[in-house]
Amino acid sequence: MQSYSLKEVRELQDEVLEKAAVEPILLTEESKPGYVIMSAQNYQQLLDKLTALEDRALGQLAETALKNSQMVGVETFTAELQRLANLESSDL
Repeated sequence: MQSYSLKEVRELQDEVLEKAAVEPILLTEESKPGYVIMSAQNYQQLLDKLTALEDRALGQLAETALKNSQMVGVETFTAELQRLANLESSDL
């Protein structure tokens, strides 16, 4: 990632924006990182990657929770409901 001071950005605005279209540009103020300029397309790609990583992490957490769960599966639950319904109907 290239780096420019805010003073340089003022002087080289067109060049900085052209380079930001290709890769993120770090802007510094008093030699300290202050801002990053990037194209809207690169920004959207970054957001998409972040969303995908969050979804993956949440999916892994859900899988782990399911594996550690004491809950019965849908089939077992449905079969038990059917069994109870049959008991009630035979009592009538």
